[in-house]
Formats: sequence, C-alpha cells, structure tokens
Amino acid sequence: MRTDFEPDALGAVGFYKFLTSVIVPRAIAWVVTRSADGTDNLAPHSFFTVASTDPPIVQFTSVGEKDSLRNVQATGEFTVCLTPEPLLETINATATDFPSHESEIDATGVTREPSRCIATPRIAESPVALECRLEQAMPVGNCHLVLGRVVHAVVSDDALVDGRPDVQRLAPLARLGGNQWSTIGEVLDTPRIRYADWPGHFSGASSSS
Repeated sequence: MRTDFEPDALGAVGFYKFLTSVIVPRAIAWVVTRSADGTDNLAPHSFFTVASTDPPIVQFTSVGEKDSLRNVQATGEFTVCLTPEPLLETINATATDFPSHESEIDATGVTREPSRCIATPRIAESPVALECRLEQAMPVGNCHLVLGRVVHAVVSDDALVDGRPDVQRLAPLARLGGNQWSTIGEVLDTPRIRYADWPGHFSGASSSS
C-alpha cells in the first residue's frame, strides 16, 4: 500500500513541508552576505548543492526574497560556511527573522574573519568557507536559485587528514523535515562498481515474476 500526496490538494505550504520531509538529509549553506550599506547578514539555507565542478559553482535557493538574495544582487558576492555540529544552537538562531539593519553575526556573537578574495567576511568558527562571486540569480517559481563561482576556499587544519577534509572532523549538520536536524551519523565507505567488474546481476535489487 502507498499513500498519495497531490501538490494541488496540499497547497504550496503543505507540499513544501512534504518535500522537506522526504528530500533528506539536506546540506546547509551558512551564507554570509553584505548589504549595500555595509550590514553583514548570516543565514542558513538548506536547499544547497554543487552546480558545476569546472568552473566550481555552488548554488543555494532563496525561498522568497530574503536579505541573502537582496545583498547578493547588490554586491555580487557571498561566502558559504560549513555548519558544524557544535554550533547547532547558533546556526538555528541565525534563521531568526532579524530586521535587515541588524546583523545576525553581531546578534549571535560569532566572529568575522576577513576573506582573501572578496569583501564579504567569513565565519571564523566554521571549519570550511567558500568565497563566491555571483554567476546568476535565477527566478524559479516563488524562489531564486543563486549560483556563485567559488574563487577561494579555506579549511581548518584540524579538519584535514592527509591534506583532505575529513567528514568526521568537519562534523556537518544537515536539515530534515519540520524542526529536525541531523548529524553525520555512521559513515559508510562503499566504492563504485566498475562495469568491467559487474557480476552479472545485482544482489541488492529485487525482481518479481
């Protein structure tokens, strides 16, 4: 048995809640932007991923026209910081609807760190920061898809193993449905199967006659 969910029947808000409950876990972009008048904004965006590897472009979605979107459109740049597990309460606090003239960085007490290639700062407490220049802000329905080219990246030394970021040391948070968050949990190391090594049938799949 299955239960059907119709977007039109649930409405936009209802189906939004449905989507965020089944598209899980979602990586979080802790986005720093700076307004035209110099106010720094910090907000978590959980519709976030890689858009291109060459050139390196990341994307986050602004649901509605939020300060992050307006600031990126005004200045053409932003930073994306990783959301580590120890900062859960602080990261959640930066989702509060502060007025545009009030900085979440100042309100929550995290530390600005100068970026190397752009004017918008990074968050010093975050183990990873990506400095981005705006490629495109594309309207999609009631949202904007914000694409930024990564022009510089930094990782804390204690999060590196053999020169590469280690996921357990990064300890990233992810968003689930409703008010739920998740930690990295168990990490499974499973190499891809080369076609030359394909066994003839895949024991993990099931078939019915």
